[in-house]
Amino acid sequence: GGAGEDDLVLKGCLNGGRGRDEHPAVPVSPADLAADAVRCADLGVAAVHVHPRDPGGVESLAPAVIADALDAIRVARPGLPVGVSTGAWIEPDPAARVAAVRAWTVLPDFASVNAHEAGAEAVAAALHERGVLVEAGLWTPQAVRDCQRWRVPVGRILIECTPDDPARALADAEAMLAHLAPGGPPVLLHGEGAAAWAVLVEAVRRGLDTRIGLEDTGCLPDGTVAPDNAALVAAARALGAS
Repeated sequence: GGAGEDDLVLKGCLNGGRGRDEHPAVPVSPADLAADAVRCADLGVAAVHVHPRDPGGVESLAPAVIADALDAIRVARPGLPVGVSTGAWIEPDPAARVAAVRAWTVLPDFASVNAHEAGAEAVAAALHERGVLVEAGLWTPQAVRDCQRWRVPVGRILIECTPDDPARALADAEAMLAHLAPGGPPVLLHGEGAAAWAVLVEAVRRGLDTRIGLEDTGCLPDGTVAPDNAALVAAARALGAS
């Protein structure tokens, strides 16, 4: 985002921590992720964000798990930027998260680090050392302030509105965006659950990057269940997200 209309980015967030029990079309295996990434890229997403799973379907930062997912997506859609999460729920020990990043054999194009999590700056530093663009996941105004003290370059700010209520989510967005310093990294704004579409529309209105996918919502703007990630991306494009 930033300079002009054509620079605005719509990212596909394909699976997050969701399982097939939450939505039957959630992509879990590397092959599923690759197929969904291709469909979403064909519909205009500029990048995808995925949570790779081990063979048991559990989120993992293990080098082989990360490599299998990234390789599958890159073979299926060469050149599509791919990012992963480093959330503390995947690996609670900050030192183990840093060690995992340092052990990765295949590197994502970008990775998100939640600023409020213990050891966040160290994880960001490990990513930066390896040449992976750092996305700072900010959930509160305090997290915005904390991130501004990092000594690690941040390539993208993720303003993540966690309330399910659209009005509260939009108020959170307003509060966090107000704390950002002008001239900083590109900003991606998104919401979750029942607030996902209201926040996406707000991101489009503000000219910010945004994202959509089964990680954030299983429903279309009219509240009906989305058949899959591609349907969510098509709906986002119809709402003006480029």
